[in-house]
Amino acid sequence: MQLSDFDYALPDERIAQTPLEPRDSSRLLCVDRVSGARSHRIFRELPELLHPSDLLVLNETRVSALRLFGERPGTGGQIEVFLLRPAIEHGEAVFEALVRPGRKLLPGQRVAFPEVALEAEALATLESGGRLLRFVGDDILGKLDAIGRVPLPPYITAPLENKERYQTVYATTPGSAAAPTAGLHFTPELLARIEAKGVGIARLRLDVGIGTFRPIKTENIAEHVMHTETYAIPDATAAAVNGCTGRVIAVGTTALRALESAGQLALQQGTGQRVVATESETGIFITPGYTFRAIDGLITNFHQPRSTLLLLVAAFMGYESMRRTYEEALEKQYRFLSFGDALFAV
Repeated sequence: MQLSDFDYALPDERIAQTPLEPRDSSRLLCVDRVSGARSHRIFRELPELLHPSDLLVLNETRVSALRLFGERPGTGGQIEVFLLRPAIEHGEAVFEALVRPGRKLLPGQRVAFPEVALEAEALATLESGGRLLRFVGDDILGKLDAIGRVPLPPYITAPLENKERYQTVYATTPGSAAAPTAGLHFTPELLARIEAKGVGIARLRLDVGIGTFRPIKTENIAEHVMHTETYAIPDATAAAVNGCTGRVIAVGTTALRALESAGQLALQQGTGQRVVATESETGIFITPGYTFRAIDGLITNFHQPRSTLLLLVAAFMGYESMRRTYEEALEKQYRFLSFGDALFAV
């Protein structure tokens, strides 16, 4: 298949610019992968669609990236800094970052943030083209939080009033440059209702990288090189998945990629289990024709045309089912992308 097979017209007005309140009031398009039947629900009705023997797997990563705007001391030239993650091995005040324009911040040069009396020095240029930045000043984390903006995807242009609205309610471990957006629909109350029904809930971590926004640039899908991301499957989560007697349902494409990566390891190691506990990196690229080992269901948002995420959904649902589902979602005025509505395929 070619990349053009995964194109569709997405009008700007279908791209959600702000999240709905409450979180679980978004719409939910449900698809039976066997029969192809589709139904339209509200996300808060999810417990009605689950069985007591099912297992939901959540990605508990927390968005720790920040977008900052500083200036070069002496010239006043503006520099945009996108803090990705702390580089703990270099010291508590050192971060991996993308900078623009990069040529203006070479190793040894500084960028100032005068509104909070903070400066950062470029220590090194990374293989990715980013920088190692060391911040100088007091209360560094507090000041960064005060001036840092939420790193929303480029297709969201409306300001976000509440930073926590781009975090899941169960986010715990910092490390992501973007939110696992399928999880944004959950509330503590909804999770409690799901558990009260007897559905299992397990957690893993996949740190969403900036590469999640990078487009596929090759018409031949097989030539695309997938970005890598760090993930971790705890022992308890592997045990829950391997012992599940119902359906293993990934909440989001990030949870799916982590589980299937652990499933591939289990296959390579000949364990005879669905997944193994592990902490590693994955560059798994799931396209139509892939054989799923770890999951039986997927909760996700509606994705951009020509994206790796759309290919993943097509691989799980089937290409024709994906096309029909997206056509119906557009016809029924569903909201798309990060702050949009949800899809439940099982």
